[in-house]
Amino acid sequence: MAAKLRFYLDENVPVALATQLRRRGIEAVTVRDLGVLGDSDRNHLARAAAMGFVLCTNDADYLEIASTGFGHAGIVFGQQHRHTIGDWVRHLELMAAIYDSDDMQNHVEYI
Repeated sequence: MAAKLRFYLDENVPVALATQLRRRGIEAVTVRDLGVLGDSDRNHLARAAAMGFVLCTNDADYLEIASTGFGHAGIVFGQQHRHTIGDWVRHLELMAAIYDSDDMQNHVEYI
């Protein structure tokens, strides 16, 4: 059986999102939590995959990396100027309710 979704928030996503997800019982970790702020996008994506976490970002560079065939545990992409923390929380909460980790393998989800 596949694992529940867990989310890895890169430095482009507000830290408050992790707090809101945790309050809802959804596991979330930030790059600040891990002490890897400023690491390369490839390293973040590889780390999230190794941990089994879906990476959440506003950074389109991850979409380009994924398009090259770089394996990942899933990417959720939103646009900073269009999506509020509430939008992110609602979307990720819904994803956590309907998807599992197998569903997200090498999948990109757009908010």
